[in-house]
Amino acid sequence: MSDERVPGIDEYDSPAGGWGALGAVARALSGQMALARESIALHKVNQPEGFDCPGCAWPDPKETSSFEFCENGAKAVSWEATAKRVRPEFFAKNTVTDLWKLSDYALEGLGRLTHPMAYDPGTDTFQPVAWDEAFRRIGEGLRALPDPNMAEFYTSGRASNEAAFLYQLFVREYGTNNFPDCSNMCHEATSVGLPKSVGSGKGTVTLEDFDHCDAIFCIGHNPGTNHPRMLSTLREASLRNVPIVVINPMPERGLERFTSPQHPVEMLTGKSVRIASTYYKVKIGGDVAVLKGMMRYLVEEDAIARQAGLPPVLDHEFIAANTLGFDALVQDVLNTDWADIERCSGLTRSEIEYAASIYAKAKAVIVCYGMGITQHQHGTENVQQIANLLLMRGNIGREGAGICPLRGHSNVQGDRTVGITEKPNAELNEGIRRTYGFEPPVAHGHDAVASIIAIREGRSKAMIALGGNLAVAMPDTEETFMAMRKLDLAVHIATKLNRSHLLLAKESIILPCLGRTELDVQATGPQAVTVEDSMSMVHASAGTLKPASEHLRSEPWIVAGIAKATLPHTRVDWERLAGDYNLIRDDIEKVFPIFYDFNQRVNVPGGFRLRVAASERDWATPEKRAHFLLARGLDEDDRVEEGGLMLTTIRSHDQYNTTIYGLNDRYRGVTGRRDVVFLHASDLAARGLKHGDRIDILATGRNIADGRQRAVRGFTAVAYDIAEGSVAMYYPEGNALISLENHDSHSGTPTYKSVPVRVVASTEPAPKTRRPHTAHAT
Repeated sequence: MSDERVPGIDEYDSPAGGWGALGAVARALSGQMALARESIALHKVNQPEGFDCPGCAWPDPKETSSFEFCENGAKAVSWEATAKRVRPEFFAKNTVTDLWKLSDYALEGLGRLTHPMAYDPGTDTFQPVAWDEAFRRIGEGLRALPDPNMAEFYTSGRASNEAAFLYQLFVREYGTNNFPDCSNMCHEATSVGLPKSVGSGKGTVTLEDFDHCDAIFCIGHNPGTNHPRMLSTLREASLRNVPIVVINPMPERGLERFTSPQHPVEMLTGKSVRIASTYYKVKIGGDVAVLKGMMRYLVEEDAIARQAGLPPVLDHEFIAANTLGFDALVQDVLNTDWADIERCSGLTRSEIEYAASIYAKAKAVIVCYGMGITQHQHGTENVQQIANLLLMRGNIGREGAGICPLRGHSNVQGDRTVGITEKPNAELNEGIRRTYGFEPPVAHGHDAVASIIAIREGRSKAMIALGGNLAVAMPDTEETFMAMRKLDLAVHIATKLNRSHLLLAKESIILPCLGRTELDVQATGPQAVTVEDSMSMVHASAGTLKPASEHLRSEPWIVAGIAKATLPHTRVDWERLAGDYNLIRDDIEKVFPIFYDFNQRVNVPGGFRLRVAASERDWATPEKRAHFLLARGLDEDDRVEEGGLMLTTIRSHDQYNTTIYGLNDRYRGVTGRRDVVFLHASDLAARGLKHGDRIDILATGRNIADGRQRAVRGFTAVAYDIAEGSVAMYYPEGNALISLENHDSHSGTPTYKSVPVRVVASTEPAPKTRRPHTAHAT
């Protein structure tokens, strides 16, 4: 970072965690004005008799402490357990036109929703509506559609297994597979890519595998912000002298050094534990080049070793017994020139070979990756190259080794397991027929991108959203907002107000639901829900706090209410299921036999692990073998025009998905603002720019193929230690640069992490006061 002073930009030199994290927790609690309520809640986070953190999906250790939460988990709990309320009186005094002018941060900061609300166009305000009346309007709106496929049903990863199961059951009885889902925007490349490689769409490791590995590779993720409890696991591995190799375009403090708030000696002495033993700043989009370089090194070193009569580098016995396609992979990597690998990756051959040598020497290796791998035009292939690397030395299906996709939201994986998918398989359809006696639709429905395109083109006219902030999460902000305003019906099940709620349809309804922290009482008494973490562990979650309003209802109850109002001849006893979640779990078990003895097993402290066949070297592919799969040539990765750069969107440390907890990004030295763009000093200088200049970011290449110039203007340039040729800016501010059509062709995942751009001096007049956050199109 430059020495030149820019308001709100300063260098942060402390480790991740430590006193900075504790201070942030204290500020988060005090800022929501419910210290007693929130403090009680924090003692129940991730505890056997408590609730699952509404934040990330990192698994819970078998031995939990009294404080089994991280800084951003505490922010999530305080955000939900806040004392602030958005009551009908507030809506009566504030028109939607006025609310639209607020930032996304300010909208959610207003507090918890307390009553069902329906938009009144005469007053331009939301007005309270009775639950029965809201359900009647929704049911009439859905039945009025000429075709069930004209409705879209979005699911956020915050929804429980029970809510998601009822939701997919309702939608399939209604007659469509249109399930846009938050996983479409994050790890869909994993769900699509891994089954073709190893037969399972989930990670193969358990938390205990980290106790037995000999090396860890972290590619394209930032645990300090996005899954901070992972830092404790990495810390323990580092203390065992396990090499941790990081491949990431930006330095991330959580991958560099960490002071554990739960270790008094570190806190009192100011000491920290080094995380990364080696840190490589790869160019954005250069991951396949690095992986191909590593695989080429392994192949060449194996040939040398075998010729010399030394032990082989590759696990030929495993490859012969378990895989197909190895010879084609060898030919592909040997045909990949080192000059192309270096050019596309931004790393030297010696750097890549050193990383590969660490991999080759380790007996058991775990590769962890995040959305820095998946959110690319070829994200599915990126995932498959990681699988290739692991298969070469038999690092899948044995202790201490495997592939570890880092899912974001707390139950995004569970939602998919219980049926939230636009591509139902035969087993799911047969399970529904067997259990409920109706014929579910079999045609593939819409994912997130396809749903917005269908709405934009007038082919879909209704949207029901089970949580989330879909419009802000999607790319192509202007197009998405205009599309959502064309709907006949928009229904949002939510805890807080967000911008998607203000994109008005002919009929717009907001239904307030219980949060993860709150007590859920139904006809048969207090209820628990279940969630599945990133490592396929399923466990119970039971809130304990008094609900923020007596008018709140649980997500399963709300879904059941909509279903009853929509389906006059339903084959499902919705009231019975909504009154006793044990019965929902019994039905989940009937539809999905993998959940055998569900109610019994989930009552065991810590829950149970769903079977992942690849973890047992049971390859659920048509050939019953794992597959080495080829990626495209590296030249296709080099997509920036001359003088252009490649941009990635990132999250700030005060952010979770589209939720903005605050305007600081502590580890990157940003305070009180989000209107910043991170570039290497040499890239700024080459364009006649410097640290602190106001700049415009202009999309190029495939993002202007439709003739529209997509741009974000008037942001501040920050000189940063990012890989040369790379640019980073916050999500969702950068979403406006990405067209809806620009996504991975296999998974439909938008290319949030590889956006070709030009950066120029800003043509927008300087504002009189700095705007802290503008994530919406005007």
